[in-house]
Amino acid sequence: MKKLLTLSQYAAPALLLAATFSASLQAADTAICYNCPPEWADWGTQLRAIEQDLAIRVPQDNKNSGQSLAQLVAEQNSPMADVVYYGVTFGIQAKESGVVQGYQPAHWDEIPIGLKDPEGHWFAIHSGTMGFMVNVDALGGAPVPRSWDDLLKPEYKGMVGYLDPSSAFVGYVGAVAVNLAKGGDLNDFTPAIDYFNALADNAPIVPKQTAYARLLSGEIPIMLDYDFNAYRAKYKDNANVAFVIPEEGSVVVPYVMSLVKDAPQSENGKKILDYVLSDKGQAVWANAFLRPVRASAISADAQQYFLPDTDYARAKTVDYDHMAEAQRAFSARYLAEVN
Repeated sequence: MKKLLTLSQYAAPALLLAATFSASLQAADTAICYNCPPEWADWGTQLRAIEQDLAIRVPQDNKNSGQSLAQLVAEQNSPMADVVYYGVTFGIQAKESGVVQGYQPAHWDEIPIGLKDPEGHWFAIHSGTMGFMVNVDALGGAPVPRSWDDLLKPEYKGMVGYLDPSSAFVGYVGAVAVNLAKGGDLNDFTPAIDYFNALADNAPIVPKQTAYARLLSGEIPIMLDYDFNAYRAKYKDNANVAFVIPEEGSVVVPYVMSLVKDAPQSENGKKILDYVLSDKGQAVWANAFLRPVRASAISADAQQYFLPDTDYARAKTVDYDHMAEAQRAFSARYLAEVN
């Protein structure tokens, strides 16, 4: 006698098939990017553009560069992310750790030598210049600081913030900048360690993640940060914010992206990497006051918001491979010696 199947026995395979189809459909329309917080570098606009033009939804992610690399290493045997955005030194470390794979995106030939790994394990999408992002209204009448030494003055006690340089890339860039300005080099960070210890006497605020909103609110009146965040605050959020490239000098560094090794949605990841280097993707960065790696994408309208070239002449490039090699040792010294 033929055995009759119950309704639940018929339904179970159908439900499983539907769930599988739904998951596949959802996966096809999504991708995961580590370290793409909407408030940082106007990733919010970029993610909306990606969803609109590519029909790929990328959830926001608030990790910093160091946290992103640590997560990639932890997930190496079962990756969750498809692409990652971070400071150049973390891109170099990610290649060394074997957690990213080579990919040469669209417009590869327009990325200058030195701003990309030859095999495409990382490549620049834009750059930032380190300086002081200042909420003028929150200074309590104190003048806008113009130099690294100014930040040590008593009138700025409790006003200065910088992201944790042992974890966040922008914090490490600030350390490199002040170190070079104070006579150090990438082999000796003693001037930076001495400076941060001196600054510690002025009660600085040291968050681990993006502090843009805290600067706008006045909770942190002065932040060691990039030009693009200051320009965004001034021209988009209409805040009374000034950007200062310190008199003693500073540095300019690229931010880069990579395709995660064995990414679960690798093809979507590649589409995103192509997009952020396209004319439209690069224009998003330029309109957000970043200097895109493809200089042709900077419109005349965007260019007028930057400080004069005479100010930018104080910001120098460095040997980024050497900078990456020095990062771990500096982080260890900072954690051990600055308090």
